[in-house]
Amino acid sequence: MSDLESGVPPLNTRARPGTLRTIGKSSRRALVASWLGWTFDGFETYALVLAGPAAVISVGTSGQLEQLSTYVGALVAATLLGWALGGIVAGFAADYLGRRRTLMISILWYALFTGLTAVAPDYWWLLALRFITGMGLGAEWGSATALIGELWPDRSRGRAAAVLQSGFGVGAVLAALTWFLLQPVGTEAWRYLFLVGALPALVVLYVRRAVHDPQMWTEIRDRRRKARAAAAGGGQISAADRQFLRSPFTAVFSQPHLRQRALRLLLITVVSVIGLYSVSAWIPQFTGQLATQAGQSGGTWAANAGLVFNAASVPGYLLLGYLADRWGRKPTMLLYYAGSALIIPIFFFAVPAPGIALVAAGVAGFFILGQFAWMPIYMPELFPTAGRATAISTVFNSARLAGSFVTLATGLLISLLGGISTAATTVGIASYVIALCVIWFVGPETKGQPLPR
Repeated sequence: MSDLESGVPPLNTRARPGTLRTIGKSSRRALVASWLGWTFDGFETYALVLAGPAAVISVGTSGQLEQLSTYVGALVAATLLGWALGGIVAGFAADYLGRRRTLMISILWYALFTGLTAVAPDYWWLLALRFITGMGLGAEWGSATALIGELWPDRSRGRAAAVLQSGFGVGAVLAALTWFLLQPVGTEAWRYLFLVGALPALVVLYVRRAVHDPQMWTEIRDRRRKARAAAAGGGQISAADRQFLRSPFTAVFSQPHLRQRALRLLLITVVSVIGLYSVSAWIPQFTGQLATQAGQSGGTWAANAGLVFNAASVPGYLLLGYLADRWGRKPTMLLYYAGSALIIPIFFFAVPAPGIALVAAGVAGFFILGQFAWMPIYMPELFPTAGRATAISTVFNSARLAGSFVTLATGLLISLLGGISTAATTVGIASYVIALCVIWFVGPETKGQPLPR
């Protein structure tokens, strides 16, 4: 039984955290490359939120414009569906082809199709390109997360993964800034915003030159090749190497304890996605309503609330990584889910003015978005190398399906639950209470422990 399975920490886990000087160049370069890729993921995702309405107005028919919110929501849902599919497929690819190669393919994929989105001639082309772009966006996370997890030291892995996740928030802020600067262009500004989203193609050149696959994965690759060669030649294969004759999905999920672990992780991840998509869409709208009631510009205050919500995620991600390495994975997760559950009713029922709403939006972004940093930290530590990318990608990206359905059902939820405040609070608190109940049963505490081989 491994240290991870038994819950007994290895002897070296009390070593002092390393500094950048003690961490190898390959680890640092991998983090830079992955962070850049994930930053543009955040840019591209928020770009759709900002420019989606303008894009539909530009290329849509008169009938589509009459149902603008529905067609914009379909663009977001198509992106999330593509994200889920692409992410799951890329998990298999990262375990077979390597972390580095899959990372390069994913970045090049979404950069290319984001650029093509800029020249979409009509709505249906736009919808198709959003789905295909989503596949590339989803593909990047699993390979980057596995790469960082396998290259960084056990004692600082949490902080490195949190830095990776922070790129998403930075990308969202950059998208908002770029959208603001493009406003003088006029009605076609959305095309230029997506054209900027093609820049990540340049990151591939850096990945190709500076990033290498972790030794942990290359050893598994070599063992898989030898096992298959032996099987093809009728030779004997050890019991330990027989797992390499199966797909990574089967090798991981055929083991009951790993299957149960994945299902619990999926439940918590779905909760995070539902909480995010059922609350984040309403925070700007609610702030805008407060501003309108105060005789101010509702649109301006709503946009500012969305920007503050996303910008506050960056310190949220980074602090989670620090606390995860300091306190442990599970105590930190509990703190963030509890904070999320508390801030929602405060925001929607105790905030009287738009200025205070901006502060509350920042606190909400810190916890509600910041909690996503546990996923690249904790998930890779619960699965073996041979199927690590497959397992974490399947869990993380399957949860996006829930997000796509919630996005389409947002209007219905408001109608059924009696307004934004009640709907957001009911869905948000229910989601985070579920997470608080499940966290302790997901798997072992992995702070400072080596990844399972």
